[in-house]
Amino acid sequence: MTSLAMVVLLSLSGWVTLYLVLCHINGSRGYEWNCRLVTLLHGILVVCITAYIGYVDGPWPFTYPGTQNTPLQIAAMVLSLSYFIFDMAWCVYFRTEGTVMLAHHTLSILGITLTLWLGESGVESCAVLFGSEITNPLLQARWFLRRAGRYETALGEAVDLAFVLLFVTMRVFVGGAMLYCELISPRPRFFVKCGGVAMYALSWVFVVDIWHFARRKYSKSRAQRSERGARSRENGGVVGHDGHQGKLD
Repeated sequence: MTSLAMVVLLSLSGWVTLYLVLCHINGSRGYEWNCRLVTLLHGILVVCITAYIGYVDGPWPFTYPGTQNTPLQIAAMVLSLSYFIFDMAWCVYFRTEGTVMLAHHTLSILGITLTLWLGESGVESCAVLFGSEITNPLLQARWFLRRAGRYETALGEAVDLAFVLLFVTMRVFVGGAMLYCELISPRPRFFVKCGGVAMYALSWVFVVDIWHFARRKYSKSRAQRSERGARSRENGGVVGHDGHQGKLD
């Protein structure tokens, strides 16, 4: 365990160094811009590694939860554990995130640490990492589009739709199936199962937040369409290319 702790610290120093280098190169962009670049890189790396673990290296998480950790699973968990420690510290220092996101990071740190300490259940931990991080690039894309002034475009709408659909599919349906397999299997420890229940419950909190966001966005879009329709009826015509009102007929 001591050697694992040293590897985690080494990986943490790598994330911190990357962030500092980005801040030096993109100093004009601000701290959050560079932190989100680190977040984006972590999301892409972890999704690729955990996808390889689940679909190629094995074992299949829905069939063999609670099995011994493999070297590749350990590497993926160390990479994510060090990142979550970095991001948790950054969020607390800059006070950018709310209670739900901090709870997610806390559960992730505790869960990965427990899995590394036990030396088992790495396969389902990597599956959870895959399901939780696969929407991360879309989440960061929304933020970067907003900063670039392109969020209120067709591209922004497409990113929002893809994010909501993928999040609900992975967190609710695939995550629910994974939790069911975890709970009925005799291999995983009891407190590992409790951690799975906690993560799934937290996913539902995120889903409720997303539902409120989608409803507000839909209401805003409908109000804007109604306003444009009312304005058109008041004008009784359309504006021509020369700036004068044209007749509808």
